[in-house]
Amino acid sequence: MAGAGAHLTSTAGNEQPSIFEVLAQESLMEAVRPALRHAVKVLAESNPSRFGVLWRHFNELYLLLDVVLQNHFLSRCGASFSENFYGLKRVSEGRGLPAGLGLRRGSRWRSLLLLCLVPYLRAKLEATLARQREEEDFSIRLAQSRNQRLYRAAVAAYPYVSSAWRAWTFCQQLLYVFGVSRTHSPLLWLADVRLARLNAQDLREMEQKPSGTQPPADGRLVQRAWWLMSQATRGVALSLSSSLSVGVFFLQFLEWWYSSENQSTVKAVTSLPAPPPPLHLQEERGDQKNCPLCRTLRTNSTALSTSGFVFCYRCIYAYVKANRRCPLTGFPSEPQHLIKLYEPES
Repeated sequence: MAGAGAHLTSTAGNEQPSIFEVLAQESLMEAVRPALRHAVKVLAESNPSRFGVLWRHFNELYLLLDVVLQNHFLSRCGASFSENFYGLKRVSEGRGLPAGLGLRRGSRWRSLLLLCLVPYLRAKLEATLARQREEEDFSIRLAQSRNQRLYRAAVAAYPYVSSAWRAWTFCQQLLYVFGVSRTHSPLLWLADVRLARLNAQDLREMEQKPSGTQPPADGRLVQRAWWLMSQATRGVALSLSSSLSVGVFFLQFLEWWYSSENQSTVKAVTSLPAPPPPLHLQEERGDQKNCPLCRTLRTNSTALSTSGFVFCYRCIYAYVKANRRCPLTGFPSEPQHLIKLYEPES
């Protein structure tokens, strides 16, 4: 039991990451997709003719960018983008720890397929399910052909398949916590890999890997074309990596800023107390109906909503129109902030 509890936290000599590390790297990519989707939606709403195609084909474009990014990191770092961000690597099963950097060819292609294709299919199925629910809510019935019946049956079975998948994932994570399983996710088990921490040797290997910036000297036209395409892909992947690395910190900052706990703190800090009355008004408590500007009895009493003080209408209207602020507090004010008061006759 003590060994299982020790597995929950990180230790310097343990190559296997803790459950907190693996869950943190999973939540990273889950947060990136909705953020990019919201940004594309804002662009499409601001200029539908130019950016509408990005919104209509967002899932396909995201799949393409995801394939480029994940393939770059799997080839160079032996891990996905989020795993490398948290200092983790993938190790093919059957290799003892400590393991070197890099995956077997079959494990790398299975990892790329599961990393990119599974989220894409999940997003498409959830969109289809939402569309079917909308059709049922508005009593839109599809024609009952054989293919359409199979389609509706598959969509109806998706929630049960999704629940079974979540249950499998939870059991896998529970077994990982107690040290029974070496993988915390069914996707890693299907890819035949496990996660481990990067060590100093891995970092040296990444630094010593050739960049491949020189074209093949005696290569054929096909080889040169492949080299040019690989360089373009590598440049796109590096740009995406740099952008996402900066965007991740910005995204986490936004999540903290708009959290309920932080909003209560911000509201407490930014809420301004009611300004105290000026000293000369405190001294003249007997003349509560005097205008602070002309110091005579108020006529046509008017309140300034930005500060709450009451003046003669003629005095405060002329002052605010000329100075655009409250004469007592200095708060920015406009003529539309004037409120007529109807006082009872004495």
